[in-house]
Amino acid sequence: MAAPVDLELKKAFTELQAKVIDTQQKVKLADIQIEQLNRTKKHAHLTDTEIMTLVDETHMYEGVGRMFILQSKEVIHNQLLEKQKIAEEKIKELEQWTNSFYHETASSDWYLQ
Repeated sequence: MAAPVDLELKKAFTELQAKVIDTQQKVKLADIQIEQLNRTKKHAHLTDTEIMTLVDETHMYEGVGRMFILQSKEVIHNQLLEKQKIAEEKIKELEQWTNSFYHETASSDWYLQ
């Protein structure tokens, strides 16, 4: 009678362990994505800061595929602000998602103990 219980317990333990490992991998991936988005946001901010020091009549070009399109300073500025805003929103989403996974991992760790 003890053997089936031990087998079920071992199976549950293995499944829980696999779930914890999977969750930890997803959290690491989310952390990498957050770092990348932070770099993108910082790059857009620094570029915008430099562009704002230029004269309004300065020719600016936007890279599109293999070509460059002449754009006004205002259009480039707005695009960079939008890029920063989108990156910030994605960072917040990933952080919330990561926090929920941390709670899930913590509860799974508690069950493993």
